Amino acid sequence: MKAFFVAILFLAAPLFLHAAEAPAALVAATHEEGPLVSPAAPELFNIGPIPVTNAMIYTWIIGAFIFVAIKLGTSNLKIIPRGLQNVIEMAVEGLEDLTKGLLEPKVAVWCFPLVATYFIFIVISNLMGLLPGVGSIGYGPVAEHGGMPFAIEHASLPFFRPPTADANTTIAMSAIFFIMSTIWAFKYNGPLGLVKHIFGVKGGLKGMILVPFTIIFALVGVIEVISILIRPIALAMRLYGNIYGGESVLALMVHKAWGLAAVPFYVLEFVVAIVQAMVFTILCIAFISTLCSHTEEEGETHSH
Repeated sequence: MKAFFVAILFLAAPLFLHAAEAPAALVAATHEEGPLVSPAAPELFNIGPIPVTNAMIYTWIIGAFIFVAIKLGTSNLKIIPRGLQNVIEMAVEGLEDLTKGLLEPKVAVWCFPLVATYFIFIVISNLMGLLPGVGSIGYGPVAEHGGMPFAIEHASLPFFRPPTADANTTIAMSAIFFIMSTIWAFKYNGPLGLVKHIFGVKGGLKGMILVPFTIIFALVGVIEVISILIRPIALAMRLYGNIYGGESVLALMVHKAWGLAAVPFYVLEFVVAIVQAMVFTILCIAFISTLCSHTEEEGETHSH
């Protein structure tokens, strides 16, 4: 555990060194007019040739939080769970029941670790994105009447950004899902079985009617292939768009509105944070089920 915290401090050290130096070019960039929340996660510093963004910094923090929480919750397991152990078991069992309820048992075993990890990471990322200071601590125009040292009007270059509000993170998650779902589809159906599953004639039709329906189902299969290729893009953009949009609304309300006017939007974003995590997870399971399932006649052939 000590080594883990030392590693976290080592990885985070360049951020504080960079913040202390505050290069003139970086500070000047904060005075450029633009949206309160940048569509792309801004770079804070570089580790060799690798640029490090504020979303990456917060990803490390969220990863450390999840690691520590699971470590504490499972370090002293009890037959009757309490506290953090009870929360972890409820989350895992609930996700497991959801996966097994929508997929065949062997397919559920394959994909449960991935979809459960996605849900836990997304929901914690979304909720931690609502913490005070996230998106509001960083470089920005100096407040003329701040009344406090180092006060800024708004953080044009914040130190922290929720990973799910960065398209790079959601695209990477969707790409991993696409690769794994393709592997599972080939594993479940076999190469020829997958082709038949997508392009084959359904409904147990026989005789001459198969000729026109073969052409029709082949065209439907082409559309299905396009749909399969679009799915990861839809997953990535849906999650990114909702969380980035929420961040923009909150930043606008906090920057422009007075007092408690932003509270209803925080409550709304709290609900959206949980709903979007569930939507991403359920869509992943649904997309897998379309590739790893058989119709009645396909099931009979597969069993033979």
